[in-house]
Amino acid sequence: MKLTFLGTGTSQGVPVIGCRCAVCRSEDPRDKRLRTSAMVEWRGVRLVIDAGPDFRCQMLRAGVRHVDGILLTHEHKDHIGGLDDVRALNFVDYPAAIHPVELYATERTLACVRKDFDYAFATDKYRGVPEIRLHAISPEAPFRVGGVEVVPVAGHHSPRFEVTGYRFGPLAYLTDFKTIEEEEVRKLDGVEVLVVNALRREPHDSHFNLAEALALIRRVAPRRAFLTHLSHEMGCYAETNGLLPEGVEFAYDTLEITINDPL
Repeated sequence: MKLTFLGTGTSQGVPVIGCRCAVCRSEDPRDKRLRTSAMVEWRGVRLVIDAGPDFRCQMLRAGVRHVDGILLTHEHKDHIGGLDDVRALNFVDYPAAIHPVELYATERTLACVRKDFDYAFATDKYRGVPEIRLHAISPEAPFRVGGVEVVPVAGHHSPRFEVTGYRFGPLAYLTDFKTIEEEEVRKLDGVEVLVVNALRREPHDSHFNLAEALALIRRVAPRRAFLTHLSHEMGCYAETNGLLPEGVEFAYDTLEITINDPL
């Protein structure tokens, strides 16, 4: 199994427009963060988690020509804003075939996708609109994409917004979580690698801060853990990564992790 971090930044990305802090002025490529997204390649299936405004750049940078599915964590624009760009994946190798993109999310998130990209679902479509097939998932039930099982992990981004993380065998990926119930934490038992959001050190109303993310990591006790959805307030990578507990690292864009498949 391979995990690729396509983006590790917040809704504003890093650098932030107009900011002159040390992180935003850093020349270290590990401090330049597109909006949060990841790619999981497992048993011949390629899945992308979230398709925010930087989706096009992320696909080009990673050299992606085909995906077997896109999994959405929730409906905020930094996670769905790039869905129009799946058009390019529809028409790879055209005119031999048109490849609809398979999109998996909760019904609430799909409702937002239908609203924001209504032209893609119109009865009388104009030529070249994104071809997307929607698949409603339930946080209570695993589902399959190709030959792999995906286990949804439910949480709350805030009291108003639900968010869905995903487990893929030995890997679990959670972003934009603020709270998670104990029964959902139990879905993470035995994971080898855990990815979890950590916005900043100071508390935040709708995201784990660093202390909250580390507390969840201690509960789950994975072999390795990576922090994502990082703001410029977290500090420069070179100065801060070594301060984390053993086995925990700040993720950065383009980082690739290989995980042993238990089979």
